[in-house]
Amino acid sequence: MRILRPARLSGAMLALAAAMTCPAPSVMAALPAAVDGQALPSLAPMLEKVTPAVVNISSKTRVKVRDPLLDDPFFRRFFGVPDMPRERIEQSLGSGVIVDAAKGHVLTNNHVIEGADDITVTLHDGRSLKARLIGTDPDTDIAVIEIPAENLTALPLADSSRVRVGDYVVAVGNPFGLGQAVTSGIVSALGRSGLRGLGYQNFIQTDASINPGNSGGALVDLHGELVGINSAIYSPSGGNVGIGFAIPSNLAGDVMRQLVRTGTVRRGSLGVEAQDLTPEIARLLGVPPGKGAVITRVLADSPAESAGVHAGDLVVAVNGQVVNSMQDLRNAEGLLPVGSTLELKLLRDGETQVLSTRLAAPAHATTSGQQIDPRMAGAEFGEIGERLRQQGLAGASVVSVAAGSRAATNGLKAGDVIVAVNQVDLRSLADLAKLSKRQPRQLLLTVVRGHNAFFVLCE
Repeated sequence: MRILRPARLSGAMLALAAAMTCPAPSVMAALPAAVDGQALPSLAPMLEKVTPAVVNISSKTRVKVRDPLLDDPFFRRFFGVPDMPRERIEQSLGSGVIVDAAKGHVLTNNHVIEGADDITVTLHDGRSLKARLIGTDPDTDIAVIEIPAENLTALPLADSSRVRVGDYVVAVGNPFGLGQAVTSGIVSALGRSGLRGLGYQNFIQTDASINPGNSGGALVDLHGELVGINSAIYSPSGGNVGIGFAIPSNLAGDVMRQLVRTGTVRRGSLGVEAQDLTPEIARLLGVPPGKGAVITRVLADSPAESAGVHAGDLVVAVNGQVVNSMQDLRNAEGLLPVGSTLELKLLRDGETQVLSTRLAAPAHATTSGQQIDPRMAGAEFGEIGERLRQQGLAGASVVSVAAGSRAATNGLKAGDVIVAVNQVDLRSLADLAKLSKRQPRQLLLTVVRGHNAFFVLCE
């Protein structure tokens, strides 16, 4: 299975898109205005209100191209190499939705603007505006950016909990960089999850055609209200096969409000670690083989401990929703805010039990760069998020970088993931923190930023 995140278009794809924008003569006759005196149905009146609120987003990321030898000050002095890092510019194209015309707030996907140094928004009327990043949430793939609030049109958010399978929906975005385009279809399924590398998941599935460049665009109902943010497609070949996924508007709206208010997202936590139920584990626990999430660890002073959850319990449902896997359990806690009530249905020693608890804020440990190594002063480091763990990354994330600090001068940015130091892999934030005891002469970081991995020499 291949999940294509349709945000970044290559130079060849952009050239093809430019060629395809050349006008071609019409080969089909126009439909009649009416049949038997009845006007033909049309989405045009609704789309006249929707399309001005959907924007094209172009972001540029400067990626340093450095050689470890050229990063050595002695090597540069000996061979007379200028102290100038080489860079390449990467461009990403996607879409966005204006959701607050008065404040200029635009919803889009995190992967459309991830790591960007420059974000440009092109409106339906042709205006191009520089955007400012408000905040991102990689675990739900949501980002909020801000543009000057002048003569904007916004889309109202629908209540996505009322969306039903079979409802007609329309996708609006910027496929292949061609410019704004509209496709239609139905809601094929709800609550989709289990897609690799996409963090917390509760997708609306649709057969409305979604292609590269549609990421961050609008999925609207026939009232012209936003029901989802188009995010990904299932594609064995890389093209549209009629299976697209959108982030429900209720989830996107909740994340957006937190990002606008504080710049970050606070999620509730049960305080457990879990794994999928396998036939072997089912035999060891004495539970019937099937589906569920096995609790492997309960953290001290956590909501789960207070509720009486034990290691070895098999969670089979949360708030009445069936739990098929560890991912379902993570979604159940990760998609709800702090203070939400969870009712857990679990199996223990062959008996069914129902426990209730409230989600608490997780204890996120952070460490300052100054404490780890003075060469990283000004940076704050934390554990990596759920989406990155699902992608197989391990190490420490850069939570923030103070402007003008030593870490900023060395090229670190918020959102970077440190996966190795001096080419030794990191497993967690604790591994990075151990540097303070060693203080190596050379500090070469392997950094993952967006879709790129590169070296950063801290001096």
